[in-house]
Amino acid sequence: MSLFHGTTIVCVRRANDDVCIGGDGQVTMGETSVMKHKAKKVRKIYKGAVVSGFAGSVADAFTLTEKFEKKLEEHAGNLKRAAVDLAQDWRQDKVMRHLEALMVAADQESLLVISGNGEVIEPDEDFIAIGSGGNYAYAAANALYSHTDMDAEQIVRESLKIASSICVYTNDNISIEKLTKEDIEQNNTLLTGTGLTTVALEAPESKKEGDEEEKEEGDKNDD
Repeated sequence: MSLFHGTTIVCVRRANDDVCIGGDGQVTMGETSVMKHKAKKVRKIYKGAVVSGFAGSVADAFTLTEKFEKKLEEHAGNLKRAAVDLAQDWRQDKVMRHLEALMVAADQESLLVISGNGEVIEPDEDFIAIGSGGNYAYAAANALYSHTDMDAEQIVRESLKIASSICVYTNDNISIEKLTKEDIEQNNTLLTGTGLTTVALEAPESKKEGDEEEKEEGDKNDD
């Protein structure tokens, strides 16, 4: 069976406050058996600031999503740094290198595809589609994004519907997660209230000052 059978994921970013990801619900075993019709393959993570979706082995994808959320915590929500860190671990770790999945992640600024080959790809356009019906969904999203005024969620839904009408491994039980302006503002307020953002930004400077003080004391002792 092809790695991505039974999965189509579409992500569209119309603006910083209009980001949407969606996936179909079909899980296929082998070439002929549909095991599940309403699986959810998209999630909102890191306090609602990032949306993610996966294609591939469900168990592996959940494991990778959990690890990715931990990387986001480590990098104070910096999507690109977290993605690169995850991709490096994914490729080099003896256990993780056997995990079979492909991830899409997006925040208010970036849209990324992360693979087990150590690749982190930022598409040229503000939309992407992966999985068995990915090519069909991508073509639909491209046309709708470029030639209509539809918002991100409308494009995601229509692209998945079109893919489901062509790809036998994709159905029209669509799950959606959106990143809205309210989510972003709420997350920023939460981070400010807990001091996480301040700590993440000030820590390097504090360390630098401490190093300078140690150097000055060392110079005095030498004298």
